[in-house]
Amino acid sequence: MNLKTLCIGLSLGALGVAIVAPAAVAKDAKAAAYHAPRNAWGQPDLQGNWTNATITRQERDPKYGDRLALTDQEVKDLENGNAALVAEGNKPTDPNAKVTDLPTNCGRGFTGVDCGYNSAWVDPGTRIIDLEGIKRSSIIVEPKNGHLPAMTKDAAERMRARFAGARGGRGSFDNPENRSLGERCILSFGSSAGPPMLPLLYNNNYQIVQSKDEVAIEVEMVHDLRHIRLTDQHLPQTMKQWMGDSIGHWEGDTLVVETTNMRPEQAFRGASPELKITERFTRVNAQQIKYSYTVSDPQIYTAPYTGEVALNATKGPIYEYACHEGNYALPGILAGARAEEKEALNAAKAAAAGGGSQ
Repeated sequence: MNLKTLCIGLSLGALGVAIVAPAAVAKDAKAAAYHAPRNAWGQPDLQGNWTNATITRQERDPKYGDRLALTDQEVKDLENGNAALVAEGNKPTDPNAKVTDLPTNCGRGFTGVDCGYNSAWVDPGTRIIDLEGIKRSSIIVEPKNGHLPAMTKDAAERMRARFAGARGGRGSFDNPENRSLGERCILSFGSSAGPPMLPLLYNNNYQIVQSKDEVAIEVEMVHDLRHIRLTDQHLPQTMKQWMGDSIGHWEGDTLVVETTNMRPEQAFRGASPELKITERFTRVNAQQIKYSYTVSDPQIYTAPYTGEVALNATKGPIYEYACHEGNYALPGILAGARAEEKEALNAAKAAAAGGGSQ
């Protein structure tokens, strides 16, 4: 760089004008110039096997503030930390160990007797999201702080009441219908099937298949299947569906999908009947789809919010998720609750009998 160029650069910097490196400009130009291949109907071809596995958090660590882009060193630290967690989980366990002998913290939110999964048994991904040349500090990009917007007063009160009424913080164990949809093998855990389609502990794979009038997305987790109709008409509001009623249309190379009419049992983050989710699928290169979503629910949140995830090409096929095959957890959970109730009843009877004899 000669002196003249340096002086111009310093002057622009002093005026607050962004200085973009030539390599970054070239990369952005290349991304903008990419056009997805077309299928037999002339549509941008999104077909294939994809994964949204990532260790990027949905909500940003507050220490990053409003900064979406991570530095190379921050990415290295996060990815190395994840690798260390996996290595720790891969260490042999003493076959004679009791539950109380196991680590009190086995990572990813599991502690104590909840350590049914250590890091060797889960597959959330190993990398930070790298999308449009930015290593992401969070999935949420709007609001700028990377956090969910504040809930409305009524929604916050309902949420507090729901958790306060949950037994032990784990929900009701009275019957199967009160357990989560994932435990009952009705729908994916978390929001893997969506919308929005978000990464979770494992099984973060999808297969997209297109026809002239529909885009279908097979979801590995619990073997769900989304149907996106390429039409401009939603079903009547009385027709609630798992994963909602999704209709799509093309805006250039982007598939835009609007979803309403979710079943109340699905209730994404306490959703109301006003919930509307708008998704955008844009193939930005041969190996990646940019997936963005905007959640709007004025009864629950004081403002809409938007997230972005990279769908990266992966090898197939997607295998069947045989959810109830050998699934003894649900009857075991309910049987345990009945045993606790019986013990409490017997204890109450014994106490009453003891008090009456005095």
